[in-house]
Amino acid sequence: MRGSRTAQQYDPLGAMGSRPLVVVLGAAGVLWAILVSLFDRDVIGSPTLSAVAVLLVAASTAVVIVASSPFRAPFPRWAFIAHVALLGTAVVASVAAQWGPDRNALNDFMSLLTATGIVMAAPYRPWLDLVVGGVVLAAVDAVTWGVAATVFPHAVPAAVSAFLAAAPTLVLTAAAVVFAWTFAGLAERVQIRAGSYSVERAERDGIAESVEQDRSSILAEDVAPFFAELRTRETITDADRARARTIADGIRRVMVADADRTWLQQAVRAEGGAAATIDDADGLIAALDADQRTVVRTFLRAVLRASTVDPAGFHVTVARRPDDRVDVGVEAVVADSDVGIHRAFDPYFAVLRVTFPDLDVAVRPSALALRFSYDQH
Repeated sequence: MRGSRTAQQYDPLGAMGSRPLVVVLGAAGVLWAILVSLFDRDVIGSPTLSAVAVLLVAASTAVVIVASSPFRAPFPRWAFIAHVALLGTAVVASVAAQWGPDRNALNDFMSLLTATGIVMAAPYRPWLDLVVGGVVLAAVDAVTWGVAATVFPHAVPAAVSAFLAAAPTLVLTAAAVVFAWTFAGLAERVQIRAGSYSVERAERDGIAESVEQDRSSILAEDVAPFFAELRTRETITDADRARARTIADGIRRVMVADADRTWLQQAVRAEGGAAATIDDADGLIAALDADQRTVVRTFLRAVLRASTVDPAGFHVTVARRPDDRVDVGVEAVVADSDVGIHRAFDPYFAVLRVTFPDLDVAVRPSALALRFSYDQH
């Protein structure tokens, strides 16, 4: 549903690419808060509360940066709640820190930082969460600055001061909500169109093509030469009959193997992993849905096509757990350092993390191991 899924879940690589902007916005906000608190306060107020406000801003930024990591995806709701709570508390601490006749709106940095705080979370939370968080922060802005304007009246009415304090957050919240809503709608339409040619159908076509190739190879390499040779003979010998039985047995084995082959075996084989081993005696991998299969196939393609990966060292294990979930383990021998492995496959880990939240990745020099699980549908 559009109200529950996020841009990060629809496009984890896009969210991964936007994360540097989140880091820059957060760091710039903290730096601005420090500079204003030190050099641009027209009310001396409480240096201790000013320091508390800056620390709260830094803490909210740290929460977003940590929670938005592609290796902790998806961005949890508790992190967003903590982010909003820290920013709201920072607003109160900042206004209290310069309690008095504050006449310079430029040094009231929190009204803008609450706005950018919602923008930072836009790729990671659904639009409804952004609405609630933005409204809460705008209300905190309005109440705190409205109370200050009432206690220390100025030429501008208190209601106007309250509105001006809340306006940046309301405007940028609206922009963030439009982004999240529109992105989710477009992503859903793309998925519906892509569903017209489903992954299951593509896999059936791929397996059928592989079957045809295997049988064509047998016909071209064994059957046709055998028949051509028989045509040149006047009599059929016992050796010819034995050879015919051997060819028939070979065709039968191929047909049985084709009937038993899973989509995972087909995917690994199609990407050059004929030497790889797959341990899935019960065919549990068939329980993956279309989206999950797409993600797994994409990862397999990337790994098996990498020049540093030895297909003979590629191993997949699929096993049922006592709680009826299915565990999948993937191990690969990679002729590269741990840094090189991360550089090559981190984007795929990010996508897998969103699809399988319990993904565990172990990277060592010359070795890669993944573990994740899913429900049987």
